[in-house]
Amino acid sequence: MSLVFSAVCLATITDDLFTTVFFTQVEQRYGSDRVEDFRDWQDTINDGVTLNDYDKLNLANQFANRRIRFVSDNDHWDKSDYWATPLESLGTKGGDCEDFAIFKYFTLKAMGVDESKMRLMYVRALLINEPHMVLIYFEDPKAMPLVLDNLKTKILPANQRRDLKPIYSFNGQGLWLAKAQGLGSTKPTSGGTKSWTDLVNRIENGE
Repeated sequence: MSLVFSAVCLATITDDLFTTVFFTQVEQRYGSDRVEDFRDWQDTINDGVTLNDYDKLNLANQFANRRIRFVSDNDHWDKSDYWATPLESLGTKGGDCEDFAIFKYFTLKAMGVDESKMRLMYVRALLINEPHMVLIYFEDPKAMPLVLDNLKTKILPANQRRDLKPIYSFNGQGLWLAKAQGLGSTKPTSGGTKSWTDLVNRIENGE
């Protein structure tokens, strides 16, 4: 069964995604009790389209943190590392830090936020001494990025998140190594990451 779902569709016209056929397939795949969350996701995206970027960030951040529960990949997918698509995270109502960041990223793209302003960033969460992923947003390339996180749900500037040590960041446009101040280099590498490429391919294939 293939859901009518693609990264391009999600990033542009949401009405083309959230059709009657789509919701029928969501029910078949995830159960009737999951349909309401997908309808609420549609409403959230539609509400966000008319907002400024900061309000979009808060709306997407709150939705993801409230509708998705944290669960490790081992417990959720029986795999040591698995990057879930937004459909999988919302449909199964669970995911780890990477899945939260991915869900917020694509939700904000659907709301119309410029991809060049967003990066998924690998960090070390110092309070728990574990690798972690967050979504960061730059109003402009020289601005202090804002951090969207599932550990601390309030959106804060990166210089107020001393509990996070940046490692590297990326989006669909490339991979950046983090500087000491937590800002990415302005020069992306040409490679990107295999996990990101695999994720986008699975989204385009309707997973």
